[in-house]
Amino acid sequence: MKKSIVCYFTAAMLILAACNNTNTKSASTDSLGTDMDSILSSQCYMAVDGKDTAHLNLRSSQSGRVTGDMIFNYLFSPDNKGKIEGKFAGDTLFVDYTFTTGTYDKKINKNPMAFLKSGERLTVGVGAIETHLGRSYFVKNKPINFERGRFKFEPVECKN
Repeated sequence: MKKSIVCYFTAAMLILAACNNTNTKSASTDSLGTDMDSILSSQCYMAVDGKDTAHLNLRSSQSGRVTGDMIFNYLFSPDNKGKIEGKFAGDTLFVDYTFTTGTYDKKINKNPMAFLKSGERLTVGVGAIETHLGRSYFVKNKPINFERGRFKFEPVECKN
């Protein structure tokens, strides 16, 4: 009787240990360790408005998420350099742009941006933005004007 209790106890402990074993792989990796949300495409863009330029590098993933890097080089103002993250809704790319301005005051800013995709071109939109609880976003039911956007991004070859 003692042996069967010990066997049951040992079996129960093994089953319990197996059930509590946590998988150290993230949810976005498969059994081979490859990234399930891998990059599908990468595209670089450049926009020129007078003597101001902007560079954009977009990466699109399988989940539809878009990430990238963007730099605005202004002739008479400090440059903006940062990261974007968002996704397409139809032909419009909505992103959050997290960036720093200038070289000395490294304050981090975060603004929403919208890009209209027309053919291969991406045009920055201008719209009403409001902030609520520290988060900025486009005002609902107010249109974003893509004709007033200064920067019209054209595809360029990516530099490594």
